[in-house]
Amino acid sequence: MALVERAGELLDKDALMARAWSGVTVEESNLRAQITALRRVLAEGGTGENYVVTEPGRGYRFVAAVARSTCEAVQAQALPKGHNLPGRLTRPIGRTDVVAMVSSRLRRSRFLTIIGAGGIGKTTVALAAADELQASYKDGARFVDLAPLKDPRLVPSALASVLGVAIRSENPYPALTSFLKDKQMLILLDNCEHVVEAAAELAEEVLKAASGVHVLATSREPLRAEDERVQRLLPLETPPASATLTAAQALTFPAIQLFVERAGASAGGYELTDADVPVVAQICRRLDGIALAIELAAGRIDAFGVRGVAARLDNLFALLTRGRRTALPRHQTLSATFDWSYELLPEVERFVMRRLGIFAGRFTMEAATAVAEDADIAAAEVDESVANLVDKSLVGADVGGSAVHYRMTDTARAYAGKKLQEAGEFQMVARRHAQYLRNQLERAKADWETQPTAEWLAVHTSQIDDLRTALDWAFSSEGDASIGVALTVAAVPLWFEMSLMEECRTGAERALAMLEAGPAKDEQRRMQLYVAVAWSQMYTTGSARDTGTAWATAFAIAEALGDTDYQLRALWGTWATHVNRGEFGDALALAKRFSNLAETRADANDRLLGDRLTGVALHFLGDQSGARRHIERMLASYVAPVSRSHAVRFQFDQRVTARMTLGRVLWLQGYPDQALRCVDINIADALSINHTLSLCNALAQAACPVALLAGDLAAAERYTTTLLELTQRDAFDIWHAYGGCFAGELLIKRGDLATGLPRLRASVDQLRQASFVQYLTAFLGALATGLADAGDYDQALATIDDAIARSARGEERWYSPELLRIKGVILWGMTAVDAAEQHFQESLELARKQEALGWELRTAIAFARLKREQGRGGEAHDLLRPIHASFREGHGTGDLRLATALLDELASRRR
Repeated sequence: MALVERAGELLDKDALMARAWSGVTVEESNLRAQITALRRVLAEGGTGENYVVTEPGRGYRFVAAVARSTCEAVQAQALPKGHNLPGRLTRPIGRTDVVAMVSSRLRRSRFLTIIGAGGIGKTTVALAAADELQASYKDGARFVDLAPLKDPRLVPSALASVLGVAIRSENPYPALTSFLKDKQMLILLDNCEHVVEAAAELAEEVLKAASGVHVLATSREPLRAEDERVQRLLPLETPPASATLTAAQALTFPAIQLFVERAGASAGGYELTDADVPVVAQICRRLDGIALAIELAAGRIDAFGVRGVAARLDNLFALLTRGRRTALPRHQTLSATFDWSYELLPEVERFVMRRLGIFAGRFTMEAATAVAEDADIAAAEVDESVANLVDKSLVGADVGGSAVHYRMTDTARAYAGKKLQEAGEFQMVARRHAQYLRNQLERAKADWETQPTAEWLAVHTSQIDDLRTALDWAFSSEGDASIGVALTVAAVPLWFEMSLMEECRTGAERALAMLEAGPAKDEQRRMQLYVAVAWSQMYTTGSARDTGTAWATAFAIAEALGDTDYQLRALWGTWATHVNRGEFGDALALAKRFSNLAETRADANDRLLGDRLTGVALHFLGDQSGARRHIERMLASYVAPVSRSHAVRFQFDQRVTARMTLGRVLWLQGYPDQALRCVDINIADALSINHTLSLCNALAQAACPVALLAGDLAAAERYTTTLLELTQRDAFDIWHAYGGCFAGELLIKRGDLATGLPRLRASVDQLRQASFVQYLTAFLGALATGLADAGDYDQALATIDDAIARSARGEERWYSPELLRIKGVILWGMTAVDAAEQHFQESLELARKQEALGWELRTAIAFARLKREQGRGGEAHDLLRPIHASFREGHGTGDLRLATALLDELASRRR
């Protein structure tokens, strides 16, 4: 500018340096370098002396001809009508609503900035809105791409160039505003993030001077200019992970639409199939619904196929490297997109961003400070940096709860993790992260004693992904096993409250093995880990694990430490092991030991829990009156802790668990309506406490069997379906096998023997393998019944004899009357009528002894049918009538309907 203003004159080198570097001391070499660069630009490969001549020791002279025109002449030029908006090669998929919103807001507010993460589609939306709006402006729309600019001072010149306005002074704004003051125009400033202050200044100057001009900008952060409105662009919607969709249903989601459209363009006509839907949905979710990332992934389908792309997602930045050749360089690879944003950050924000990459899930500002703060960056700087990263769309913020939580997308986290490794900081930050999680969960373990369970879970469930990350590091070759052991012990309440049994088992076994192999034995943690291992092993079927050994070890350590609480836990676990093995006499003895020890503690609920354990053992031993007395006493006095949950100490909600036994006892004693109501209340309570393991227990131990016993097949199907879905989702192997047994039994009751028998048999085998047999005799009885219905009497007899022998070995007498009845039915089918009568008679006597009116009625129905077939209708009627008359409720349930119909038939024959 200085040379051209005084073209032909000699400009002293000192005067030039003062003009270019006002107030700054620089060496003469700087001037020489700038003159060399100027000559290169002006000459474009020719000799620069045609323009600028050096006079050695004095200065420089601009010698080319210069023509001058007035500012007014420029303003008089006619502005071309229409627009210079670039043609769109692709349609804005899934953005119809946001384009309409941008258009509407811009008409009202004049100045709007679309912000969002790199590659999310800001320019696409802005161009679509501008295209929709440009006809409503008399002077059209002008697109100004700021991406190529490296010097913020050139931002006004970029607009001037698009408008055809000549800038002839150091202050560009008078010429621009003079030109625009009477215009009606939309100006689109694209890619403002690297020149954000200059873009903000330009927008303010233009809008103040030209009332008919509207400005639409795109940036990764707000411009923070006067009167600016902000529209944050969200990711494209993806299907939820739990959804099961057809291809047609999946294509209603914008992320899937974009993937399929781009894949079709690159892979020669790709079409989405139902089989591909889960894979494509997973890809789109992993890419956070970011349009550019989805396009890049779809572009690799021709090389790897959809499953190959999905398998390579753990290495995102190597996979997503082939964008359109005509795209901006930063849009040709995912890494380049993030490089653009990262390089624009101040050093302190880069520092914080890469350290935040250690978090696998949501995190608080406290957590961010724990991993990012050090001698070079204070907590206040971390706080400010996180806020700035939120503004720049590199970190998301959830401000809806009582505490603010932050989260990085998977793609941003992967990039930050890469930078963390490159900076050589990963091990140090991973250690801080694991130590922070350990401290948090140790406090959480203490808080669990005083905080309501729902509140406790609301605070801590979001830590589960970071717990997994921290444990993986701690037990790695470069980690710290001592942190891993402490973290595992602290995590046990969280695993149990979230019903993550298999995860707890594998984590506790890993930590225990590490602790046992170490030189020093931490007895407190050994005890806690043995309890965690034994608890979680009880509900997985991988092998017949000896939980009794783990419980015995835990009890011995607790006894040596004088820890009564853990002695009670170990006694409960040992009791449960015997119940699960069908060893009910031993279970009763352990219940008494538990009750005696509980008497030494101040917690009345522990003594009441002894009542529940005793009641369960008595129920299986056949003493239904004693069982009901203990269970009802427990339920009458037990006060559910308002400040903590019993679930972690004794695995289940205790009232829910007690009602499971009560529901079965009520049915056995002849109160089927009360039994069904008890089940309904129990399921509602289990749902209300949001504890999946307690819910599965209630379904498997009461709801499903009582519904089947009562003949309510619709309810049985509903409960069984829920049980199978929950146990499949959370990998509760034992309860899933139970669900399979109930499903098979339900099919048999409905006459589908071909499907029901194999399913029931396979699930029974699973329970045998796991040595989890507390209800196995009942399932064997159902299997024997199905085999008899199918005419396979020999196999039916062998199965029922196996069940009777098992019942005798474990003193499992509660089901014995039914086993005798089933054997009588099988013998009757084999024409061994006398033997059948004998078994029916024994069944009736045992049911009466146990006061099990439910079994007594069921056997009386079978015995009456046999007598009817023998022509002894009067005897049949006299046998069945008084038992039927003993019921005061339940006349709509299955067995009572059968009994009523049979009595009516027998009475009519008498007449």
